Amino acid sequence: MSQTQVLARKWRPKNFSELTGQEHVVRALGNALEQNRLHHAYLFTGTRGVGKTTIARILAKSLNCESGITSTPCGACQACRQIDSGNFIDLIELDAASNTQVDNMRELLENALYAPTCARFKIYIIDEVHMLSKSAFNAMLKTLEEPPEHVKFILATTDPQKIPVTVLSRCLQFNLKQIPPAQIAHHLQQVMLKENIPNDTASIQLIARAAQGSMRDALSLLDQAIAFGEGKVEEAGVRDMMGIIDQGYLFDVLEALTKRDGLTLLSLAQEMEAQCLSFDPVLQELAAVLHQIALAQTVPQAISEDIPDSARLFALAQSFPAEDVQLFYQIALHGRSDLSLAPDEYAGFTMTLLRMLAFMPDDLEERPQVASGVTSKARPPNLPAERHSHSIIDQLPSDSVSQKSNSDWPQLVQQLKLTGMAKMLAQYSEAKSISANQIELCIPDVHKHLLEKRYQDKIQTALEAYFDKPIAVVFSIGSITGMTPAALKQREETEKQAQAIATIEKDPIVQELIEQFDAKLIVSSIKPIQK
Repeated sequence: MSQTQVLARKWRPKNFSELTGQEHVVRALGNALEQNRLHHAYLFTGTRGVGKTTIARILAKSLNCESGITSTPCGACQACRQIDSGNFIDLIELDAASNTQVDNMRELLENALYAPTCARFKIYIIDEVHMLSKSAFNAMLKTLEEPPEHVKFILATTDPQKIPVTVLSRCLQFNLKQIPPAQIAHHLQQVMLKENIPNDTASIQLIARAAQGSMRDALSLLDQAIAFGEGKVEEAGVRDMMGIIDQGYLFDVLEALTKRDGLTLLSLAQEMEAQCLSFDPVLQELAAVLHQIALAQTVPQAISEDIPDSARLFALAQSFPAEDVQLFYQIALHGRSDLSLAPDEYAGFTMTLLRMLAFMPDDLEERPQVASGVTSKARPPNLPAERHSHSIIDQLPSDSVSQKSNSDWPQLVQQLKLTGMAKMLAQYSEAKSISANQIELCIPDVHKHLLEKRYQDKIQTALEAYFDKPIAVVFSIGSITGMTPAALKQREETEKQAQAIATIEKDPIVQELIEQFDAKLIVSSIKPIQK
């Protein structure tokens, strides 16, 4: 019975035109080959599975094709066929990871002095070249400095930083990029078509994303998916195989957030745990959904309406303010990075959800709703504004001869119900004047990107709600004196830090440790107590 060949080997590109995602390398090598501008040593760098060794073999065929040096080797001559099958006597492939010693390199370089047996060039492909020892690199360097005319070196590595600069400087270097998921998905679709294997678009997209830029990994996952699905590739099977969560759970989580329903959030987390799912990919998928929501809010044309759950996606895009989506995205990323530090994955995941819930504004239902770039009025006119009788600024002056102090602005900002970018705009602004019906604010040039009208409008709305009267807010760009809320907060934190360091330094026990044991105080480890 004949053995089935794995897809990664069966569909390995045989020429430059079949390569996916490395057009910049193909173009440069193609031009060099056509113009006969050849180098004696090439270095291909990039992560695993992006085509380093594949390009090296195609280059070997291009150099030794019986039709002549060409960017389009025939694939039919004896040299091309033997290189494809791995039987070409003048193509020597070496895995540096298992041949690190100088003796192996010296033997290889001694053989390089002899002319090729039947080819135009004797070609050495050294994979994972960064694994060679220092002595082996030194031995190689002598040959690279004075290479024989009939020898070409093609080096490949995933870690070029470990290669000595003396070697790097003698190589023509090409950096292979990670292949975008869309290009991987397209290639997988073509493979499935040629293999005549039933599949759906969603399953192919899941595999393409999971491959993380590696075509080889994508084809290996596809092989597994075919076996797992008993000859067909479907979304449900791929999710089960890779332990990827059903996105319905993620939409349920986000919808529970819109309702501020903490009980449902925990219930959903328990259901996911019951399925023995790893919460790291769950948070990764949650971040991916939030990215899709952000696209739906800002560039809705980028979201195809035929993708699964597109209706729920656009509904959530209308339910969340854009700045909250950005905040949730950051919380998801931080939650994923902190997962290994949590007591367990379930605790880390639920804490991430609770953090999202905690940072949601109290007045979510009163905030502008985003729908394809259109905002609606925040507060119904029949709702009275909340009064702050105990604030530092109880009211604006009744007329403009009697002005409040500009230094009151930082205290006022703390009282306003602002979040996201609008809050940042207020914190980096300095009050130039505060009168009965108008506040003039100035922002430095470095932060002028915050001056979007929607953020200005939110500050004005918050001020009018606070004082329960119309307020004109005027912004300008210019120099400030350092009285912004952000600057004052930074100064306060700096003073607290200095005070904490001084307190520790004066502590009798600390002084005794320094005197008796020549101890040193690590100032960077000192943090003031947050009250």
